[in-house]
This record gives sequence, C-alpha cells and structure tokens, in this order.
Amino acid sequence: MTNYFDLKGRVALVTGASSGLGVQFAKALANQGADIAITARRTDRLEQVKQEIEAMGVRCLAVPCDVTDSKQIATMVNTVKKEFGRIDILVNNAGVGKGIPAATQTDEEWLSTTRINLDAVYYVAREVGKVMIEQNYGKIVNLGSIHSMVAMAGSPISAYCASKGGVLMLTKALANEWAQHNITVNAIGPAYFPSEMTQSVITTDAFKLAVQAYCPMGRPGKPGELDGAVIYFASDASSYTTGQYLAIDGGWTTI
Repeated sequence: MTNYFDLKGRVALVTGASSGLGVQFAKALANQGADIAITARRTDRLEQVKQEIEAMGVRCLAVPCDVTDSKQIATMVNTVKKEFGRIDILVNNAGVGKGIPAATQTDEEWLSTTRINLDAVYYVAREVGKVMIEQNYGKIVNLGSIHSMVAMAGSPISAYCASKGGVLMLTKALANEWAQHNITVNAIGPAYFPSEMTQSVITTDAFKLAVQAYCPMGRPGKPGELDGAVIYFASDASSYTTGQYLAIDGGWTTI
C-alpha cells in the first residue's frame, strides 16, 4: 500500500524554527523522513534544534536569517538549495503576536507586526517559489490563525488580525498563480497552542474564561495536534488540494 504521507527524499524549510510551533513542525516532517532546513534569528537555539532533529536520523541545516530582510532571505534560500539541491516543502511559520489598542497603536507597532506576519511570508514564499518553479514541484504551508477569520471580543488585535487575514488571501492568490508549476499553497489556522509566544496569554484567568466561552472544546490546543495538518499539506496526500485554509481550533470559528 502506498504511504502518501512518506516524505523520504524530500527537503523541507521551516521558518521561525528556533522555538515553539516551528520546532514542532520541523520534527513532525523529520519524523516522516524529510531532511530539514531550519531558520530563525537566534543562532544558539537553532543549533540546539539542529542536534535534536539530526538525532531523528535525517539531515538538518541551520541557517540564521531575519525574515523581515529580503536580502537575507535570498541568501538563506540559496544556502539551503546549495546544500540539498532542492526545496520541496516550505512551512512559513515565523510570526509575532501583540495586543495593542488600535487608537493608540503607533505606525511602528503596526508595521512590526505586519512586517513579520505578512510581508515576511510573501518574501520567503517568493524566493522559495523561484526554486519550486524551476523544479516544477513544491508544497507551501503558510501559518494563518483563527484570527485570519475572526477577531476576539474585547481584544485589541487589529494588526494581528489584518496580517493573518492577509496570509489567508496571499495563500489563495499564490495557489492560483503557481498551480501551473505543480506547486500547492495552503494554510493552517491554529487557535491558541502552548508556545513561547502564547505562554503569557494562555495561563491567565482571562484567557481561561475566554476559551470556555468561545471554544466548544473548552481548552487550548495540545502539542502535536497540528502535526497531521502540516504533514498532509506537505505530502503528496494533498496533491489536488490548493488554496485552502484549515482551522485547527477546537471549534472556535464555528460560533
């Protein structure tokens, strides 16, 4: 029987892979046999993650990069291609989240969110897309959010919602543009999962009340509950699936 989720012989690039969900995604793909390239700004953390992934029996390349800098991105992508010869999978994971009231939010505060959550997603996809077009194959997985679709009562997250909503439409537009090159582009939309970025939020009493009110399952996500979606979109199991957004949110966006 064919294993459509087998990634042996594939090369995956994961951004924002020095902590949190990026590490989880990299390990999930490595567990299916893919060789992994990881990138983020924190060199020391990347080296630690590299060792953990190599212990899983696959190759791993760590390349420091600031994904808000398109020149650094181009250099990073070229380094990955030179090392592995190709890039089959991109998980566009790097992101930030801040809650700042819209009426008092400065231009720089707005831009600091949109630069990483939206501009960088495009910049990385653009450079990796060139490689995928040349090889006539690619699987791109963008990290949206439940806030690609909905806001949250009482939460000042206008910049975050705008940036993640942009990721959703960028996913659809790139899927349309690059389908002719055998490249699929999809997005996952997580609710709140434990990570370095969310830890200060999901441990508060206010969040516990919010998740009870807005999430039918009444809890945040657990480690590993995103792995199946990323593996599906990264594998040939999704060969006829493109431009799609999959909410993994315990039912949050159903109400």
